[in-house]
Amino acid sequence: MTSPSDTRARTPAERRQHAMALPPLGDADAIEIERFLEALWAESGLARQTLDSYRRDLEGLARWREGRGGGLAGADRAMLFDYLAARSGDGYSPRSNARLLSALRAYYAWCVRRGARVDDPTALLQPPKLPRSLPKALAESEIEALLAAPDVEQPLGLRDRAMLELMYAAGLRVSELVDLPSTAVNLRQGVLRVMGKGSKERLVPLGEEAQHWLERYLAHARPQLAGKRALAPLFLNASGEAPTRQQFWTLVKRYAAAAGIDPRRVSPHGLRHSFATHLLNHGADLRALQMLLGHASLSTTQIYTLVAREQLKRLHAQHHPRG
Repeated sequence: MTSPSDTRARTPAERRQHAMALPPLGDADAIEIERFLEALWAESGLARQTLDSYRRDLEGLARWREGRGGGLAGADRAMLFDYLAARSGDGYSPRSNARLLSALRAYYAWCVRRGARVDDPTALLQPPKLPRSLPKALAESEIEALLAAPDVEQPLGLRDRAMLELMYAAGLRVSELVDLPSTAVNLRQGVLRVMGKGSKERLVPLGEEAQHWLERYLAHARPQLAGKRALAPLFLNASGEAPTRQQFWTLVKRYAAAAGIDPRRVSPHGLRHSFATHLLNHGADLRALQMLLGHASLSTTQIYTLVAREQLKRLHAQHHPRG
């Protein structure tokens, strides 16, 4: 926890060092967290990434609380409030604390349902106010430059071109992209079967360019990367395994720099934002966009109408004689 004499927010490196200095996770709390995550997965079918986030958040609180008695399940509202305040003082963002509060609410609701507690200590905790941040999309010319950056004469370069084309053409989440099995692609029908959040499946049409580069990758690069092995992932790295999200994040940054784009402006999720924004700019229906993105709620998709509106305002200000 931040001392009274040190009100300066910690840097990310300092936060990691501080976290490493906390007591180790107790066995009882480790077992408790595992039981909760197994129950949550069985009840809600949450994505692996969401469960991993919940695990990190609960382990962080348990380690911070270690030695205070009562374990994770025994924390009261004052203790949770102190923990959230300490995180804010350490420089954690409102979005990070909002995610933590979601994990805590799910955990303590589970405790109440199974009779481990009679009250929910998160009931009166207010979530932090989140600033409205619009998705950052690249210009269409920047997307073209980014897609053209890989060296397609090399197997890994051809794979990277196919991955970038597919992510932009289908608006995939990075986890959806790297987890695609080879059976997900139907080139004859020109569709992709995607397993999204909450294990919800959706079919996404492939554009001509994405289909062209997928065909080239499957015909030339993937056989070289797989050798004689029958491997399940659609995209393979040099060792015959699926690339990780972190590896794809790194290559997107590298190709952005090669294309003359500031890498700080580019991320894998930015390709998904660009897909949605460009479709909307070219007249796509919002409901159709919701289905393509795999959003459970239309309100999530509507953020892109704000992006398009902001772009129109900038264009008007730039080009109208009275802008």
